[in-house]
Amino acid sequence: MRRPVTDPRRSARAVASAALLLPLLAAVPESSAADGGLQQAFATAAAEYHVPQSVLLGVSYLQSRWDTHGGAPSVTGGYGPMHLTDARTALAEAPHHSEGTEDARGDEARGPLLPEADLPEPAEFPARLRTLPRAADLTGLSPETLRTDPAANVAGGAALLAAAQRELGRPLSEDPADWYEAVARFAEAGSGDTSTGVSYANDVYDVLRTGEERFTDDGQRIALAAQPELAPAEERAPRPAAGTECPPTVSCEWIPAPYEEFGDNDYGNHDLGDRPASQRIEYIVVHDTEGGWEGVLNLVQDPTYVSWQYSLRSTDGHIAQHVKAKDVAWHAGNWYVNAKSIGLEHEGFLAYPDSWYTEAMYRSSARLVRHLAKQYDIPLDRQHILGHDTVPGPTTATVRGMHTDPGPYWDWAHYFQLLGRPIAPTAGPNGGLVTIRPDYATNRPAYTGCVRRGETCPVHGSSAVRLYAGPGESYPLIKDIGLRPGGEPSTIDVNDIGSRVSTGQQFAVADRDGDWTAIWYLGQKAWFKNPKQQPTAVHAKGLVVTPKAGLASVPVYGRAYPEASAYPAGVPAQAVSPLPYKLLEKQKYVVGGKVPGEYYYAVTFDTASHRVVTGKDLYYEIQFGHRVAFVRAADVTVTASGS
Repeated sequence: MRRPVTDPRRSARAVASAALLLPLLAAVPESSAADGGLQQAFATAAAEYHVPQSVLLGVSYLQSRWDTHGGAPSVTGGYGPMHLTDARTALAEAPHHSEGTEDARGDEARGPLLPEADLPEPAEFPARLRTLPRAADLTGLSPETLRTDPAANVAGGAALLAAAQRELGRPLSEDPADWYEAVARFAEAGSGDTSTGVSYANDVYDVLRTGEERFTDDGQRIALAAQPELAPAEERAPRPAAGTECPPTVSCEWIPAPYEEFGDNDYGNHDLGDRPASQRIEYIVVHDTEGGWEGVLNLVQDPTYVSWQYSLRSTDGHIAQHVKAKDVAWHAGNWYVNAKSIGLEHEGFLAYPDSWYTEAMYRSSARLVRHLAKQYDIPLDRQHILGHDTVPGPTTATVRGMHTDPGPYWDWAHYFQLLGRPIAPTAGPNGGLVTIRPDYATNRPAYTGCVRRGETCPVHGSSAVRLYAGPGESYPLIKDIGLRPGGEPSTIDVNDIGSRVSTGQQFAVADRDGDWTAIWYLGQKAWFKNPKQQPTAVHAKGLVVTPKAGLASVPVYGRAYPEASAYPAGVPAQAVSPLPYKLLEKQKYVVGGKVPGEYYYAVTFDTASHRVVTGKDLYYEIQFGHRVAFVRAADVTVTASGS
């Protein structure tokens, strides 16, 4: 989505919102937890504050997956493995970036957004954004120590949990089953949002039952043993608000986007529809907000702006629904995709890996997507669960302006694990396809442009793999003539998708050379490093398209619109406009599905004139480059990949 623009006239309330609308990046000293190890820090804090170690580990996993994020605060001002929040400090330390979309960032950082004297007082921030000061009061540790020392941060989280247990009048029991309500209260953080607390506590206890083990972002192995029989007496289900289309396993509220007319035949911010009766819902589009919770909610309630179906909060995975699934939201920058999709905005910033996409948000999102996919029969794969960065430009003129969120730091492998569709091999070496699947934690390609254009981004795990013109990093990066019509090579800018593939995407194998594999990509061979000892892709099989015999090339489209003869009187025929790319003979691309040419005509506030036009022309969706695309079924032949 577009980055919200902040109002220069900053009241205290506006400033509090601004704290959530800016990337929060603070440089901090090296962690002192490394001296004794983070696992030991959990044991020590658990013993000192009489909190079961498993409960402390489970809460921290939901907050941060035990990562320290190099001491950088999250989008909501959370620090350390316990995500203790101090939004006022995070705002004071946040660099002020020039305005722009994620596709066109300014070159200069202008220093802190506001001088200390202009910041709101701590009490003006919501309680959930100032848990760190309370932890400081409970532990006697300084706020600076709690922000910068992971071991102290864990102790602060333990102190908050113990305080919640005492406030409930419960004993500091050694049995994790006795701590359910305290965990829920920890998530509520004084907000009174009991449904969010219940949903969060259920996730924590799911983690306690299944166990977890992983290496953190600073290389430490943390383990939580499974307790499959654990059953807290108070466990209950959250209660999504009336009118929402959410599963009963998440915390969800209804904050409607307005459908309003505002003169000169203009209206916003979505279109009323009758899906799936009028047309199938084919896609779910994953976005990040490029802004914080309060500002984003203000944005979606503006009738002159864009809309999407759901927003998801970083701190606890809470969901707000804005547009019914039957209606068409304006979120993807491609009207064909809008008309056939549901949009999910996740609180975060694509260029700031430590802004964070939290485990609580991943889990809540996965539950919502599973629910929607089942209800509307949407396949759980990367050609139907799209990132905004994989939505194609509808025409040649729009390719360069398409958005790039959620970006290379969204953990697609983990997300699909939570969706119940882990990315796994589906064939042997002769299957003919590969599914991209690097190890997120150790796959750390260099990016630039996170803060200043050309400046190297922080080293971080990534779901993306870079592509080269030959089998080696000495070759130039692959060219994308849609993004650079002049033929210039792609770059390693964090927003430049011209020469990279993403976890879960499938491509036809074009060649192999030692540790390198070539795929067909944007009409050319594209090579990526894929060593047997540490592969970045797994073998797969499926259906592929290639031009029909006798055709040297076929057009590629960014939308699947009907033929002109399909349009009834009163509905202008839409151009079937090819993109600048070509699918060349003998090249193969993976099929995502077969769809009819379809156009939703909705250009007036009055729905009486709205029409869904369906043609006889059929299309195949294909994984063509980083983005999906469409080809006419009449132009191609479909075969099995291994044949």
